[in-house]
Amino acid sequence: MSAPPTPTALPAITLSAGFLRRLASMFYESLLVTAVLIFGWIFPHILLAAFAQAKAPAWLIQAHLFLLLLLYFAWFWLHGGQTLAMKTWKIRVANADGGPVRPAQAVLRYMAAWFSLGVAGIGILWALVDRDGQFLHDRIAGTRLVSQH
Repeated sequence: MSAPPTPTALPAITLSAGFLRRLASMFYESLLVTAVLIFGWIFPHILLAAFAQAKAPAWLIQAHLFLLLLLYFAWFWLHGGQTLAMKTWKIRVANADGGPVRPAQAVLRYMAAWFSLGVAGIGILWALVDRDGQFLHDRIAGTRLVSQH
């Protein structure tokens, strides 16, 4: 008599997050990012101006804030795949096969998102014609936003 077959692990089925839900998450994210930018700007730059009587050049402030946002997004995407807004809306960023995002993907997604949002939102509208309904920056980075239930 042979032992019964052991169940095999089936891959988790991941559903793409809906377009309107992703937009709602982006709106909420914009509120959170505003707070991150305010505190990220106040502490190093206003305190520098107040106490050292010095002012950082505009390019340095912009570079600082750009890197601050990169760290914010990459940290959350690489540690669970969700920012606070994404957790609230039960959305997770994943690589194309549903697994965790790799560091290079997180950086590429962040960089491409600037283009997606910056050029009249073309990368967001891209989702309306994309075969999988993904944003342009997700298509470029090999990532996708999936529902977390």
